[in-house]
Amino acid sequence: MALASTADKTTLSYTDAPADLRWFVFALFFIFGGITSLNDILIPKLKHLFELSHTEAMLIQFAFFIAYLLISIPGAMLVKRLGYMRAASFGLLTMTVGCLIFIPASWSGLFVPFLLALFVLAAGITIVQVVANPLISVLGKPETAHSRLTFAQAFNSLGTTVFPFVGARLILGSLEKVDESALDAAGLAAYRAQESQVITNTYIGLAIALVIVALAVWTRRKRMPEMPQEPMRLFQSFDLLKQPRVAFGALGIFLYVGAEVAIGSLIVAYLVQPHVLALPERSAGELVAFYWGGAMVGRFIGSWLLQRFAPGLVLACAALGACALLAISGLSTGTVAGWALLAVGLMNSIMFPTIFSLACEGLGERAPDGSGLMSTAIVGGAIVPLLTGVIADGATLALALAMPAACYLGIALFARYCLRNPVLPLG
Repeated sequence: MALASTADKTTLSYTDAPADLRWFVFALFFIFGGITSLNDILIPKLKHLFELSHTEAMLIQFAFFIAYLLISIPGAMLVKRLGYMRAASFGLLTMTVGCLIFIPASWSGLFVPFLLALFVLAAGITIVQVVANPLISVLGKPETAHSRLTFAQAFNSLGTTVFPFVGARLILGSLEKVDESALDAAGLAAYRAQESQVITNTYIGLAIALVIVALAVWTRRKRMPEMPQEPMRLFQSFDLLKQPRVAFGALGIFLYVGAEVAIGSLIVAYLVQPHVLALPERSAGELVAFYWGGAMVGRFIGSWLLQRFAPGLVLACAALGACALLAISGLSTGTVAGWALLAVGLMNSIMFPTIFSLACEGLGERAPDGSGLMSTAIVGGAIVPLLTGVIADGATLALALAMPAACYLGIALFARYCLRNPVLPLG
């Protein structure tokens, strides 16, 4: 894989990079993965507080993931200008600002300010992700890049497993204790203000942690040898879409993130249904950890598999497995329906890193441009969940699973393309 051959022309001198830098990158994966997965807990909370439909609740994911469309390319420009470590510090501080905006959002008692807070938080995460994906790809031997990125994504999944479980206890627990129908207008307003404060307290804690991590990264910014680069034009990355592999890969990222986020967003609402598991919201929220935990376990396993089998073959099997599980869940009831949906997380495990690295193979010195382009495609997390919510409101949650299933079929087609078309490095 050619991603690691860019030391002579791009920002980093990889052969001189400190060995412990990987652990800082792993920490970044843990942080932005965990905070992103908290949206799955926020959705039932804000849906309950503001009496939202499924479609309206999906605006939470729309506000969050639209940042990838708007910020990814500027983020890649920032990386080229500042270097990876300085850009990571900037992204972490931007995330901190987003967390702090939850304070005035809570005071306002309105839904829209929460969306603004999520957008700013996601803008910081976007910058951090533009840094982390190519950085971990090149910190090692080219032939193990697929495996290394998958291993790093396992730390992302560790965050997405831990944060929802803790978040469900902090954010959703009190929903079971109050009968809103027994409250008058003043009592209901006071209750909503109190519940919004629960959300705020959680994100204030995150803001404190982010400042500490940003300072740690900043103090180590000179440990990574960096070389100046030519400035990047705003839309420079998009000419890579002329390469069929890159274009198909960007579509794959769009479909994967959209499907993953759509399922995660609906899990609580799906599991609380009487014909599925009939759980209270807090208990259903805690089970979200199994969805993301399956991805964590699968990524450690996938890191091993990708060293022994063609990445395209592993990706195709995972995508078709996800389709099968969604069909089982949508056509059944009870425990089978609930756990089949949660098991999709295991199939998700290797998809993002494998699609990313397959799409960017052969980019050489344009690896940062490719990373920015792939991060832009993460906007699928804004579009697909919104469409899934429209189907859920117009029909049923079970039928809405057809939307992510269609996305996984598209990913299987990308895997087939990669198997039939070996990479040709750019000249």
